[in-house]
Order: sequence, then structure tokens, then C-alpha cells
Amino acid sequence: MAKMSQVKQVGLLAAGCQPWNKDVCVASGDRFAYCATLAIYVYQLDHRYNEFKLHAIMSEHKKTITAISWCPHNPDMFASASADNLVIIWNVAEQKVIARLDNTKGIPASLSWCWNSGEAVAFVSHRGPLYIWTISGPDCGVAVHKEAHSFLSDICLFRWHPRKKGKVVFGHTDGSLSIFQPGAKSQKHVLRPESLEGTDEEDPITALEWDPLSTDYLLVANLHNGIRLVDSESLSCITTFSFPSAAASVQCLAWVPSAPGMFITGDSQVGVLRIWNVSRTTPIDNCKLKKTGFHALHVLNSSPKKKYYSAHSPSKNHHTSSTSEAVPPPTLSQNQAFSLPPGHTVCCFMDGGVGLYDMGAKKWNFLRDLGHVETIFDCKFKPDDPNLLATASFDGTIKVWDINTLTAVYTSPGNEGVIYSLSWAPGDLNCIAGATSRNGAFIWDVKKGKTITRFSEHGKNGIFCIAWSHKDSKRIATCSGDGFCIIRTIDGKILHKYKHPAAVFGCDWSQNNKDMIATGCEDKNVRVYYLATSSDQPLKVFTGHTAKVFHVRWSPLREGILCSGSDDSTVRIWDYTQDACINILSGHKAPVRGLMWNTEVPYLLISGSWDYTIRVWDTRDGTCLDTVYDHGADVYGLTCHPNRPFTMASCSRDSTVRLWSLTPLISPLQINILADQQWEEIIGNTDRAMASGAPPLLCGKVSRDIKQELDKLTSNVRIKKLRWFSECLSPPGGSKNLWDLVAVLKDQDESLFPQNYCKGIMHMKHLVRFKTSKAQELTTVKMSKFGGGIGAPSKEERLKEAAEIHLRLGQIQRYCELMVELGEWDKALSVAPGVSMKYWKKLMQRRADQLIQEGNDEVIPYCIATGDVKKLVTFFTSRGQLKEALLVAQAAHEGNIQVPQTSAPNGAACGDVNNKAEDYNDLLHRVSKELADWYFQDGRAVLAACCHLAVDDIELAMSNLIRGNELELAVCVGTVLGDSAAPVTNYALELLARKCMSTTTWDLAADLLTMIPESELLLVKLCAFYPGGTAEINDLHERCHLPTTEECLQFAETYHNEGETVQAVKYYLLSPVPEKALPIGLLYVKEQLSSPDWTLDTVHHILDLLSYIRTDRLMLHKCSEARNELLIFCGYIAALLAIRRHYSSIVPALYEYTSQLLKRREVTVPIQIEHLSVELDGWRTCTQTASKSFEDLPYTPPSESQREVYSILLNRIKEEPVKGLIGPDYVTGSNLPSHSDVHISCLTGLRIQGPVYFLEDGKSAISLNDALMWAKVNPFSPLGTGIRLNPF
Repeated sequence: MAKMSQVKQVGLLAAGCQPWNKDVCVASGDRFAYCATLAIYVYQLDHRYNEFKLHAIMSEHKKTITAISWCPHNPDMFASASADNLVIIWNVAEQKVIARLDNTKGIPASLSWCWNSGEAVAFVSHRGPLYIWTISGPDCGVAVHKEAHSFLSDICLFRWHPRKKGKVVFGHTDGSLSIFQPGAKSQKHVLRPESLEGTDEEDPITALEWDPLSTDYLLVANLHNGIRLVDSESLSCITTFSFPSAAASVQCLAWVPSAPGMFITGDSQVGVLRIWNVSRTTPIDNCKLKKTGFHALHVLNSSPKKKYYSAHSPSKNHHTSSTSEAVPPPTLSQNQAFSLPPGHTVCCFMDGGVGLYDMGAKKWNFLRDLGHVETIFDCKFKPDDPNLLATASFDGTIKVWDINTLTAVYTSPGNEGVIYSLSWAPGDLNCIAGATSRNGAFIWDVKKGKTITRFSEHGKNGIFCIAWSHKDSKRIATCSGDGFCIIRTIDGKILHKYKHPAAVFGCDWSQNNKDMIATGCEDKNVRVYYLATSSDQPLKVFTGHTAKVFHVRWSPLREGILCSGSDDSTVRIWDYTQDACINILSGHKAPVRGLMWNTEVPYLLISGSWDYTIRVWDTRDGTCLDTVYDHGADVYGLTCHPNRPFTMASCSRDSTVRLWSLTPLISPLQINILADQQWEEIIGNTDRAMASGAPPLLCGKVSRDIKQELDKLTSNVRIKKLRWFSECLSPPGGSKNLWDLVAVLKDQDESLFPQNYCKGIMHMKHLVRFKTSKAQELTTVKMSKFGGGIGAPSKEERLKEAAEIHLRLGQIQRYCELMVELGEWDKALSVAPGVSMKYWKKLMQRRADQLIQEGNDEVIPYCIATGDVKKLVTFFTSRGQLKEALLVAQAAHEGNIQVPQTSAPNGAACGDVNNKAEDYNDLLHRVSKELADWYFQDGRAVLAACCHLAVDDIELAMSNLIRGNELELAVCVGTVLGDSAAPVTNYALELLARKCMSTTTWDLAADLLTMIPESELLLVKLCAFYPGGTAEINDLHERCHLPTTEECLQFAETYHNEGETVQAVKYYLLSPVPEKALPIGLLYVKEQLSSPDWTLDTVHHILDLLSYIRTDRLMLHKCSEARNELLIFCGYIAALLAIRRHYSSIVPALYEYTSQLLKRREVTVPIQIEHLSVELDGWRTCTQTASKSFEDLPYTPPSESQREVYSILLNRIKEEPVKGLIGPDYVTGSNLPSHSDVHISCLTGLRIQGPVYFLEDGKSAISLNDALMWAKVNPFSPLGTGIRLNPF
């Protein structure tokens, strides 16, 4: 049976860049990459939107990555080295390992491709020698560099010369350099900074870069002695650069390729980027980008907008070196002589932040602030806010993330060693307790940003778990390597010390009894303690695991049930009331770490393991419902928030946090809600839900709360029910925003809008109003005492932001006034005429008065422009400049100085106004569609739908949800919106009914189809495909108001005799002999296709009907010829439908599929293989103009015959009735890189990005997006077996 993963990845928090090694950030062409500790993140430029997107995460290394290097002549290859003596060569395009070199001698601390040879990578450990690994060719293998060995000081880094073959320089910890080049004497340990001569002080080299325009010059940075430009031939220092203060320290620098002689440095103390030119010893400019220091810098050779920059770059003269820059002409002040280079810099910071900075525009293209750079051991949602997630990491910090925007909101001070565990204070206390490896435990007040309490009862022993009691907020439990589980009050009073025979790794408070706690111990046992007695002995000890127990978790829904995960790779379920292990869950291949019960469905348990997987279990019978392979390393933490019980977060040693939707696991439940089924189909008690084989039911608090609220309502019950359940079941990422917009369209009272409505995508009628008030708020805001979270903007920045908003809203006067307040008079004056000439004149006079007070010469133009001659004359006279005064007076007298007009010309036409309004409306829709397309291709269909709803475009909004396969959400929203959404809602219901045409939910499919008006034909298809026995089939017929199978047979024969083909086919399919429909239907199709003017619509409906024949009948031996013909027709018609809907990724595959079937099977059909290839060719050439790729492939215009073929094709195809459905499908998470096994699509031969769908043979894979598009145009599997595809 075809299958796909049930758990959907819906969000990814990438790791930050590691701060420990040097070469951890590289770039090539339109990609750049950086390393976290164990994985490499590759970003790629999306040309259409001119932005970088996370393209791949490479993780094969098991120990810290020490360096990465991009191949200089092959943009698809790079190399990486790690501390476990391993070097790997990757292919980025295919995301796979090409070669690996194990057990290198010594740790490869620094590594680089050799510029002089195609396939060689050089690496070196601390004292050398330099090894050169040739990957392929006759000389493949590892060789040692003849001279680069036996150094007297450790190597910090080395650099090959990009143009002079074989020349290489090493930088050492003692501050010296060693230079080698073929045919010259090697120079070891030369050019130490002068101040170190004769001493044995260390001053490590922190950066080394060859001058790109010279063969001999080299920029060198030493940790303490700053930056020098040295000549590697004469071994002399040419320039020493000086810093503004002694505190400045530089550990990274880079040349700017687009501006000869320019380089940039990043300060390692504070985030200041300095821009230099070799002809000056002081920086030309500096930009403070962040509070924390720089760790690495890399300038992209081709900046993103490379097409537009070429005009500026002067032709370079390759015979000069960078220092022979012409001295700028003296008329310019020194700093203006150097315009800032157009270039983009990848910046990595000490706190793990990574960004791309546009130096010319002085702004961030993108900034990922504050990533964790090491293993994340734990993650928990804030009890009173399901949008905030806290994470605890090996890097010594706790960070709090907003999971809607995936950005960091708070970070703890750090320096805690390793943080193993965290626990939020209950309710809205806003504190987090953290447990560390050496520094005890602490409580961090999130809003104040500081640690308020420390607990040190475990001494220097590691604390592996901390748990704040949610039933009694004064108690906190910790368990430690010292064998104690300690319960104390928040002010530090010890209540209990429970001694264990060995280290204690996990503890969990019972959710039903405030005095019960369970522990997991290294002695393989689980213990339960009862706090209400004074005894320090456990109440129960559970034995059974064969290795240490790590975490324990009480079930939130079943009293007395708890689970434990162990190093024996199993999870055990214990029943406290029976003293017994009631189930063992086996399947993981390594120790189990993360454990999480679902808070609504009592039998769902989820576990994470060192085998890199997450498994979902049905604990009733111990089956594993799903296995998720996307993490690239051990999975440590799993968590969900009870208000959003089917959104799970997981964290891992791969330094990422990922968000998952578990809703597909309870799919029928969600459909019961929208089909408005009885409550007992939705909400139940635990015993009913635990019954073997029972469908999933909601048994938790949030579903009960929703039901209680609904029971209180008198009107709009259905609408509220759909909305509340939809918000509870949907993952973050826009569903709340969508429902707010639906409420606007339903004219909800504005006072009821949630506070954060204005943060999302607002309806156009609110946009201007909200933005105006936001600008006012920014203007008046006084900084609060604690600042506003991370990197809160200064007052200036806030005013600037406010001004920018006013400007975009056309409120020019507010903009001007704010600019004046910021002292930016020129900006204010240049746009003031947009308010009125009168206002501009007033502003000019204000500026003139101010300048006169300062006695500033710059006043002259202001007075002249406003015709204020008197003021100017007085100014000159008062300064004794009588000649000047005379000149101005004379000019005015001759009429040269005009007073500008300030009144409007009369009789302006008012007819323009209406046209303008229409133009603006079109423009608004166009801009909204652009934004929606951007969200959609970013895998965020729900937000794309929001953009359309914001301008009342319901059809497009609904279509975006369907194309993102958010069918349940589409039906909910469509049902609430009513008639305006009906056509698209009905299509979504039809697809959802197809989803239910699996084993158990046929009745549900019938209920969904009954919600569609005039759904008889759809119900016929459902009944035709139903695989039950005769009695069951007749029951379903009755439910769908159709005649019994025997009656259908009579109808069929009657219609057949009357020549009513469609009716005959329909009733035969419903009869006991459905195979009789095949020859009748196929004959009709053949006749149609043989006539010259057939169209898609004349044949599609009958093929679609035939495709619902029961699979077992279609597979009969006697039907094999008919089956092959049906598959061929469906394949060909699907190709045309795919062209109609712009499913361009599957059009070639559908043509190929049809041709293959024609070649291999005995059939007589009016379709020729040659014709198929001509048609495909015509489609290709005529559509490739529209989507011309950026690689500037030679473009050949289509020939006459190709044009003709294509126009005949278009005539047959006709228009798609629902415009919004045109365009490819793209589900949530399609662009999130997965680490898991690489799957190659059997349709395209390319690696599948995003969710994978397995076909019925269990091994052929296609992308879920292609599977959805294929199933919408061709119901049969691409393997040609005649099995129907159901990926919905």
C-alpha cells in the first residue's frame, strides 16, 4: 500500500554558527555555508525573489567540525573536516557525500582546496605536516608536502595563493608566518610583529588573506598586534593599520573583490564592521551591526543583484597591486573619496548569529539572530503561551523562541557550562528553572533577564533533570549524578532527599496527585515516591529495563500509568495500580531520550532516540504508527502545549529545533468535526478511547473546554466550533491570522479582535489605520526600564521606523516632522513639496532661522530658494560681508530671485480621481498576489491565503489552501464564508472525500460528499469504488440514496440499449458486474479521440468515472486489455490537464508514462507515440519563454510547426474553470531540508526536497507535491499497475 509519513514537519529553527574554529563560513557563486558544531548549513540564492534560503543541512560528522572549504572551480563541491580525524567531500546539488577520508593523521584543524589542481584538498594538524589528498585521477591518495613540516609553533590557519601556483602561507600561534613556493627557498617563521622580536610571547595569527590583485602582498591579523599588509617576497611590512581604540581586536578580515584595495574587518569584542582601503592606515568607515563580536566574515563574489552592478565596477588593471590605487583628487574630503563597495558579506557572530549584510545599502538582507551552536538537550512550551518555546543547550544558554516567526525573543546570560534540562514555572510566573553540568541549578527571570536564585545542594555534580511542580508551584525537584533526587521549595528549603544506589537521570511529577514523583535511575529501575509521608523509601520500584533508565513520564490522561525510556532501546509502560509493566515498545536501535504523551489522545506516545529518529506509538497494542527520520543526530527533547496538542517541538544534537504537526495521525477526527458529526464521534472518555481498535477521540482538557464554551452559545455555534477546533488542531504559521480575516469578512465587531491581529496580515481596510497608530506609538514611546527584549531598538531607530511607516502611508507631513526631529533636514525638505509649497516654504524658513542662529554659511541657499532676501541680507551684513549682501540685493532687484508659487492651479479635472481609484485597486490586488506567491513558494500556504483574504479575494485564498493541501482548513474556512467560497469549498470536500476512501472511513466520505449540492455523480463514484460485500455495498447505496446493485444492473442494460453511454457506464459501475462498463466507456473515448475537434471536456468526465471501477475488478485477467487502454487514456488526458493547470513539473513525466505504456502493452488506441513526443516538444518550446531560467541557456524560439502543435493543444484543453487552482501544489514544509535518507524521485530522477510519498511497491518514491498534482489529474499510480493513488 502506498504510504507517506504521518507526522509533518512544519518548522525548523536552524542552528547558529559555531564560534570555536576559524574557517567555518564559506561562499561560492550564489551559495554560502556555515557550520554549527555538527552540521553544515547551506543557503542558496532564490533568483526570483533575490533572497537566500536554507537549501540543505549536511550532517555526517560525529564530532566538532573544524573547517570547511569550497572548491574554487566547482561550485557544487565543498570539503569539511572534523575532530574525529575525518575529511568529507560533498556534492551540494545532490546533497550527498562523494568521498571520505577516515583516520587522517592528527586532527585536521585547517583545510583548503588546492588552487592549482582540480581534485585535491590540503589539510594540516597543529604542527604539520601539510597533507594533500588527491580525490580522483591517477595520483589519488594522500601525499605529504615536501617542505611544510617540522614547524616550531602550532599552525592557526593556512592559505593557498589563488593565482600563483603552489604558493602557500601558514600563520602560527607565535605570530610568525611560513611561506612556501615551488622553486624558491622556503621561509619558515618569518615576519613576526616587531614588538615580539626577541621575546617568546605568543600572539596568534587570527586571519590571513592574499591580496587578490598581487602575487606577493598579504594581509595578516595578529590577535594583539592588529593588522599589517606584508610583502611575501621582500619579507617586509608595508603598512601597519591602526585602530581607533586599544580595545579593538580583530579575528576576521576579508578583501572586497568588487573594489580593488578595499578590505573589511570584524571586531571580535563588539559587532563593528570596519571598512578599509590599503592606501590609508585608519578605517574609512565603520558600522555597528550587533552588540556581540564578529567571529567570521566572507564577502560574496557575486552579490545577489549582480545584473545591475556591472555598470559601477571600474575596469580593473591587473598589472597593478592594490596599493597602487590612484590617490583621490584633493577636492573630495578623504572619506567621500571611497564610496562603499557594492558587496554582500556573510557575517557570523560570537553568539551564533548569522546574517547577510549589504554593505552598499548598509542594511541586513537577512539576519538569523542567536542560534544555538551546540546540542539542544531540552525544550518546553511556556505554560500560559503556546507560542513561546524555551530551549536549553550544551552551549550554556536558555533561549526563548516565538514559534510563529521562528525568532529568538529572550536569551539567558550564558556561561552556565552545559544546561541539561529546563522547566517553566507554572502559570504566568515567567521564570525558568535550569539544571547544569557543574554549576547546580538556577531560576532565571525571563522578563528581567537575570538569574534570581541558585541551588547548590548537589555540589559540582551534574543535574540531569529539573522539574517545577505544576500542582504546587512552591516545589522544585532535581536529580543528579550524585544519586539524589532532591525536593526543595523555591526559596531553597529542602523538603526531601531521596537517595538512589546510582545516578538519577529523570524525574516527573504526577499530573493527578501533587505528592507523587517518579524517577529514572542508572540502576535500571523506575521508582515512585510519595511526598506526603516522611519516609525516604520509594513506594514502588519497577524493574525490567536491562540498561539505565533515562526519562520517566506520567500519562496526563490515565491515572497511575507512566512510561520510561532506557539505554536498552525500549520504552516501557508501567501501571502503578497493578504493579506491572503492561507494554514494551521495541523499535528504536539506540538509547531512548525524548518522551512525550499526547495530552488529548490517551494512547499516543512519542519517543526520540540516539538512532536519530522520532517514533509515534499506539500504546494499546504497542504498534509503531510512524517513524520520522529528519533529525541529523540524537533526539533529546520532545514537547507540546496542551492548548495546541498536535503541534510538537523536538530538539537534537544536530542543534536544530523542529516543529511537527501530528494532526494527520488523527485525520478522521478532524473530518468528523467538519462533517458536523455527533459529539461522541469527537470527544470521549479515556476508557472508550483505549478500547482496542477504537478510532481516535479527544479526551483532554482543551477539547472539553471548547465543548463547554460551545454549550453556552446560542448562535453561530457551528462557526465557532469550526474555528476553535481548527485553531487547536492546526500548527502555528497563520491559521489564527486566517480566522481573524474570516471574522473581518463576516463583519465581526472590531473591539473583539485579538491584540496581535495588527502584527499579522491585516485586512486592507485596517492597514492604514493600524500603521498610523503604530507610527504614533513608535514616536511617543519612552524606553521602558528593562528595554524591550533582545536588541531593542534605540529611540532614534524607533523614530526612523515610524517615519518610514508614515511615508509609506502617504502621511508626508508626519514624515517630515520626524526627520526634522532626527536632524535630517535635507530628507524632510526634499519631500516637503509633496505636502504643499506653503509647508515647504515654512520648513525652509525654520531651517534658515536655525542656521542663522548657528552662524552657518549653509543658510544661503535656503534663503534664496524661498525668496527671503531680507533675511539673507541681514545675515551677511551682521557678519560684515557687505559685498555679498550687495550682490544678493542686486540680484533680487533684477527679479532673479523668485518667491515660489504656493496656490494650486484652478479648475483641476475631477474625472481623473475615479480612474485613479480603479488603478489603485488593481495595484493593491497585484501587490497582494505578489506577496501571497512569495509566502506560497516559501511553503507557507496559510499565510498566502491570508494575503488574498486581506483584499477580499476569497477564491484565490481558498485555492492557496487547497494547493498547499490544507484541505481540512479550506473546508472549515469555506463553510464559514458560505456562498462566496462555494465552488472551491466543494472541490476541497471532493478531495477530502477521496482521502477518506481508504479502509475505515467510507461513511465519512459519503457524509462529506452529501455536503456538496448536486453531488449525485460524486456519490456514484464513491459507491462504485467501495470494496465491500454485496450487503455492505447496498447499505452504502442506501446511505447515498442510490438504487440497489441489482436495480442498477437493470438500469444499465436499459440505458445501454438506448445508446445513453454515460448513464450506462454509471449504472454498470454500480452493478454486480462493473467490468461491463469498461468496453462501453472505452469505445466512446476512442470514437471521441478519432474525431478531429475533440476537447478535453468531451472525454475527461467519462474517463474520470471509469477510473472509479473497483480495483479488484480492474485487476481481473479478462480485463487486462481494457485496463491498459484505460491507463493510457488516463495518462494522456492527465498530461493535458496538467498543462491546463500549469503543473509543469509532472507534464513530461505524464507524457513519458503514456509512451511507456503504449510501447509495452498490446492495445489498439487512436494515440501514436510519435505524436506524444511532438506535442511534448511543442509544449516545452512554447512555454520555456515564459519561464526562462537564470542560467541564460541559449534560447531558441519555437518553430512554426511547434507553434501550430501548441495552439491545437490549447484549443483542445480550454481554460481551467477555477482560476485560483492554476499553479503547482506546494505543501507546508516542502522547503525544509531533511537530514534523512536521500530519496530520488522516480518521476524526475532528482533528489526530493520536502515530504516524500512512497508508491505501492514500497520503494519507489516521488515528492508529495508531485504525488498530489498527479492524483488530481490522473487517479492511477505512476507505476502503471492500475492501483489508485491517494496522497491527500
